[in-house]
Amino acid sequence: MIRTLAQLTENKSAWGVLFFSALCLELSALYFQYGMGLEPCIMCIYQRTAVLGVLLSGLLVYLINNTLTRLLGFIGWGVSAIWGLFIAIEHVDIQTAANPFFVTCEIVPNFPVPLHDWVPAFFAATGDCGDIDWSFLSLSMPQWMIVIFGAYSLVFIGVLLCRLISHHRV
Repeated sequence: MIRTLAQLTENKSAWGVLFFSALCLELSALYFQYGMGLEPCIMCIYQRTAVLGVLLSGLLVYLINNTLTRLLGFIGWGVSAIWGLFIAIEHVDIQTAANPFFVTCEIVPNFPVPLHDWVPAFFAATGDCGDIDWSFLSLSMPQWMIVIFGAYSLVFIGVLLCRLISHHRV
C-alpha cells in the first residue's frame, strides 16, 4: 500500500484530481462573491491565494509530469496547504474572539506584488474578517476551510511520508 501511494504521485491523473478539486474551490469562491454577494475579507483572499497555489501546483504536474515539476508541485502543494490551514485557523480565531473590537485584520492585501490592483476582481478584499455571512452544517466558511486545508495537508504529508519510506526501502 505504501508503494502504491508513493507511486500515485507519478500518475498524471492524481495531479489532475488535485488541480480539479482546487479549481472547484476557486469557482465556488467566485460564486459566493459574485453570485451570492458575499464580500471576501483579507483572510478570505489569503485563503483563496493558498487554494490558487494548490491549483497551480496540480496543474503544473498535470501538464508536465517529470521529476522537476513533481518536486515543484510537492513544494507548492505543501506550502499552500499548510499556509492556508494556518490562515483559516487565524480567521476562525478572529471570528470567535471574545471581544471582537480588539481583533482586526488588514484592509489591503500584503502581497509581494500588488495583485489586488492588477486583478481586483479576484484579489481585492472588500469584506470584514469578523463577519459570518454564511454557514453550512453549523460551520462557517473559514471553519470549512480548516477542514479543506486540513485534508489537503494530511494527504500531502501522507503521500510525502509514503514516498520517503518507499525510497528508503529501495
